[in-house]
Amino acid sequence: MKETWISEAQNAMAHAHVPYSHFPVGACLVTKEGEIYTGCNIENASFGLSNCAERTAFFKAVSEGRKEFQHLVITGNTKEPISPCGACRQVMAEFCEPDMPVTLVSESGKTKEMTVKELIPYTFTDAQL
Repeated sequence: MKETWISEAQNAMAHAHVPYSHFPVGACLVTKEGEIYTGCNIENASFGLSNCAERTAFFKAVSEGRKEFQHLVITGNTKEPISPCGACRQVMAEFCEPDMPVTLVSESGKTKEMTVKELIPYTFTDAQL
């Protein structure tokens, strides 16, 4: 099952729009029902308007009414398993249980599995509002 999700993330990476950084990233977000939402990073000449692969996948899923997730895979052309940025970690904290697994994948296929809580241990959540 996880191999399929990794493959989906790698396939999504092929659609990345990265004319500035030349750093494609792909993501595969899996709902608790097993539905798959993929995403790639999409850059913009106005850099602040760019969007990461992980957030693309989350926003696609949430825009279609899905808010319960079981797994996230992130893949990139990195030597070691890719690390998500802080903004993506905060989105994970918003929509995922702290113990949800996240699989990070390198260019060579090396993986590292962490939980959302391990990625962002001291989260800002609705409890602070």
